Amino acid sequence: MALPSLADIRESQDVLYRYMPPTPQYSWPLINQRLGAEVWIKHENHTPVGAFKIRGALIYTDWLRKAHSALEGVIAATRGNHGQGVAMAARLHGLKCVIVVPHGNSVEKNRAMVAQGAELVECGQDFQESLEYARRLALERSLAMVDSFHERLVMGTATYALEFLQSAPPLDRVYVPIGLGSSVCGVSAARNALGLATEIVGVVASGSPSYSLSFLQREVVEAPARTEIADGLACRTPNGNALEIIWENVARIVEVSDVEIAAAMLAIYEDTHNVAEGAAAAALAGAIKESDADLGKRIGVVLTGGNVDADVFARVLSGGIA
Repeated sequence: MALPSLADIRESQDVLYRYMPPTPQYSWPLINQRLGAEVWIKHENHTPVGAFKIRGALIYTDWLRKAHSALEGVIAATRGNHGQGVAMAARLHGLKCVIVVPHGNSVEKNRAMVAQGAELVECGQDFQESLEYARRLALERSLAMVDSFHERLVMGTATYALEFLQSAPPLDRVYVPIGLGSSVCGVSAARNALGLATEIVGVVASGSPSYSLSFLQREVVEAPARTEIADGLACRTPNGNALEIIWENVARIVEVSDVEIAAAMLAIYEDTHNVAEGAAAAALAGAIKESDADLGKRIGVVLTGGNVDADVFARVLSGGIA
């Protein structure tokens, strides 16, 4: 899959900004002190659904509507943020929306998707099982499948990356969480389109290492998805197209534990008073893990979302995760 060009990304921004403004990027003094570096955080927790996924969903749905004028509805599988984005985009375009989630999914993310007008279906023990069921249901109900990795989704994530890389001072490296890969591919697209030398570092949960193993072995490697705090990173089967881009553009992939992710969530709250869900805080956890190498440098951290259930966040604040 070819990465979007600068013209593609700017055209996507023109579509996106009909529905939402750019999100901010800030350098927080306490975070800087904590890491011994100049740290810039991209706040995708400030989008209309509290996560970056709305960007790709809006670009994908706009493209679907133009390509299929008779389209009646869409379907997606998700652990939460992708589903919220697809549900909101479908509502704005007057489409039916079905979202498939695994059993035991985040209660608050489920409620948010239903509030956007989605029909919620619970099926499967993990994301992969939900995805396989959603694909079957798409055929049965004649719905357009909105996969969690697609070139139009990458165009969407590239819009935040372009905002970030053009608005922050030149960054030595940027840390990006990897779920299925659209974010890190979007950052790669924007970095390349601007001709920057910024190093891109992916971050995964150590309990869900499929992408880090695939990165090292240069082939698709399935692995258990056992993270308890970063559901957005719980990927059992990597996407081959995403891996091709990652192999070409990402310097390395760092694994962080649930305890390290929880510590990063707490640090973000203490130092910025922003809420980060586990998958989003993984980027800062990766930067903290590499803080010796980042001393005195200017780094970027992508805070991909803030949709964490209240009981989980309360455990983080009380130190209960450790």
